[in-house]
Amino acid sequence: MQTLKQLQTGKLKGSASLKLAEGLTNFPEEIFELADTLEVLDLSRNKLSSLPADFGRLKKLRILFCSENLFTVLPEVLADCALLEMVGFKANRIEVVPAKSLNPHLRWLILTDNKVGALPAEIGNCHRMQKLMLAGNKLTELPEELSNCRNLALLRISANRLNQLPGWLLTMPKLSWLAFSGNPFSRNHAVESLDLISWSELEIKQLLGEGASGVISKATWCMPDETRHVAVKVFKGAVTSDGLPEDEMNTCITAGSHAGLVRVIGQIDGHPENKRGLVMELIPPGFFNLGLPPSLESCTRDVFVEGMKLRAQQVLKIAGTIASVAAQLHSRGIMHSDLYAHNTLIDDEGNTLFGDFGAACFYDQNDPELAPALERLEVSAYGCLLDDLLSLCDEATTHPDLIRLGELRDQCMVPGVLARPGFQYLKDELQAAL
Repeated sequence: MQTLKQLQTGKLKGSASLKLAEGLTNFPEEIFELADTLEVLDLSRNKLSSLPADFGRLKKLRILFCSENLFTVLPEVLADCALLEMVGFKANRIEVVPAKSLNPHLRWLILTDNKVGALPAEIGNCHRMQKLMLAGNKLTELPEELSNCRNLALLRISANRLNQLPGWLLTMPKLSWLAFSGNPFSRNHAVESLDLISWSELEIKQLLGEGASGVISKATWCMPDETRHVAVKVFKGAVTSDGLPEDEMNTCITAGSHAGLVRVIGQIDGHPENKRGLVMELIPPGFFNLGLPPSLESCTRDVFVEGMKLRAQQVLKIAGTIASVAAQLHSRGIMHSDLYAHNTLIDDEGNTLFGDFGAACFYDQNDPELAPALERLEVSAYGCLLDDLLSLCDEATTHPDLIRLGELRDQCMVPGVLARPGFQYLKDELQAAL
């Protein structure tokens, strides 16, 4: 991170990126001295409530982050930056999104955790839009003009006030990752009870990982007759980019037992801060993330460690496991909503564990219109995963089973949502190949 003093003394001249977090209440005018080179500007974690009227002088700016500030209105001057394609205003106090603020060049807009009550129809002019993050607002409806954003692939609308999921949303040709839990229309699902495990029986050891929704630690479960090494996830309770942690916990419980899922052992009871949490089996050693989350450039598609390669049998095993897990989830009325390689753990043999239910949603699997459409939106995400897997294998165009896998990928990604196969069909096809 750079400093305001460095900026003011000219030491950052020629910089392509700038990150300042010093409790700023006013936009530093010295930033304009970087106008000829500045492409990425991060002013998150300050106390800003406005941008200057001549903000458009930043003619090369492509990416702007202003999260965790004090904005109440999305600034109209965003439209004055011709190249601006990614805008992040997470966790402000935004209530109003003016029509003019929506730069038609946008690919990625983050308004998570604000107070937005409505989106203007002009959002339909953002034809390049691929990722739209709106969780944790006060939206009561989505403008039908959003259907003009035909490149939209990822949409987060969890924890709003939506009374229905509009029908046109289920026909969008590239929409693959849709999260909608925590709305009035969302189905209230009766969650089966789990064994309660007293917090006093858990000895928390080292941190294993931390995400937006919670903290995962290695722990020792001290029972009267034995001790057992487990993983403990304690949920934070705040709204995340994907939705509400409570929905994550409930879908994780309802997902059930599957060789491709980390087994849930029980639910925490008696946490000293009354937080909720789950006790799960430890992931065996040797497992690693198949992919990395999307970059600023790739937007909605995962990226991979440079030089990573997979054998044909690994590809088939991974694809088969994920299809089987997804078929089970949808048979229980669960849409994972984040079906990605970066949420998939594998080992060298291709054994696979699928996780991260942070965006998962319940739906009525008996609804004859809604259920097939939601499943096939997620099938599109699976098609992207197949595309990634095939790109990592040198045998993709020569191995007969991988050639067939390529055909399945193409079927999963056809523009007509209901023309795509379901997960049970995909599972059966992959089992035949294995």
